[in-house]
Amino acid sequence: MRLAGAAVRRVWTVELRPRPGGPALVCVRCTNHTVSPVAASARSAALAHLACHARAEALPAHLRTCQCRSLGCLWHRRHRGCAGPVLLALTRDDGGRVWRLADTCAACAAATGNTSVVPCTVLGTPPSPASPPAAAAAHRVHRPAAEEEVRVREMLTYLATALPTCTSPAGRLLALQCALRADTRGLVRLPAGLLRSMRLHGRAEIWEELAHGRWLLPPDLRSAPVTVQLLDAAVRDQAPGRTARRRAAHWALRPGPPTLPRATPPAVRLVALVLAAHLSPRAAHTIEMDVLARLCGHSPHQTAELLDRLVASHVLTSWHHRLDTDEVTWALPHGRSARTASPRLS
Repeated sequence: MRLAGAAVRRVWTVELRPRPGGPALVCVRCTNHTVSPVAASARSAALAHLACHARAEALPAHLRTCQCRSLGCLWHRRHRGCAGPVLLALTRDDGGRVWRLADTCAACAAATGNTSVVPCTVLGTPPSPASPPAAAAAHRVHRPAAEEEVRVREMLTYLATALPTCTSPAGRLLALQCALRADTRGLVRLPAGLLRSMRLHGRAEIWEELAHGRWLLPPDLRSAPVTVQLLDAAVRDQAPGRTARRRAAHWALRPGPPTLPRATPPAVRLVALVLAAHLSPRAAHTIEMDVLARLCGHSPHQTAELLDRLVASHVLTSWHHRLDTDEVTWALPHGRSARTASPRLS
């Protein structure tokens, strides 16, 4: 039984302060804790330090409370109140100079700007107790790609905060593949065929974009396979192992439904991937417009135009945005559902 007033404070904040020898990382929870990371990986050092706090101060789910609510909900705009499970929310403030990781309910996390939910797979912590074996087996029978969908959805959520907001859709799709395929040293080897299937072979500007955001080191594109060194320390310590993550990376290349034409541009492909990762067993599928736009790196208006393109190309039959709840609902063409296998895309 939890005693009144015994709630544990689970808010960690780090600040990147400019110094002559490179930015210094200052953690308000660590006594006199100041680290000077190299300039190329300052963001990664901040995220890795926050992840260490979360792992070291793990707490059972039934003891975790919404820290935003305990502080008077000062982090976000007003909304209907706390609701949903308590999650770990990562917030970027002051243009990326301040980062906060905190236990936050789903409603408060969705209402907080520059915030994404951090999945336990990124922190390397074990997931919550699984459902009974029989129920889990039945779930796998009906939704064979469910685990891959969840893993891709979680990584997209993490990258929405870890990458600079100006990252292009092609850059986000490439970063997703790199993050899911990285080993414990942050090394990724991408065959030329994989990059060709993504229509990114020889696209040096996409690599330069991610390198400019200090997320990876620019690779030698003349080598085969292309070997990449990631600077994001948080993606090096993922659970489960590489085999499961590689399956998720492969699924992200050929998600479905919705099914896309081969020549679909990256912006439309990314929106379709986010929708595919949020499919529901029900006939109507939903996601909040703010969440969809953030995962795709677009404004809500741009996201709406991309959804219109999916309808015009008959990938979706319809979509609707409810302004009162900010929910986007969409429908797939007749005969396609979350349990229907789709043709593979190159």
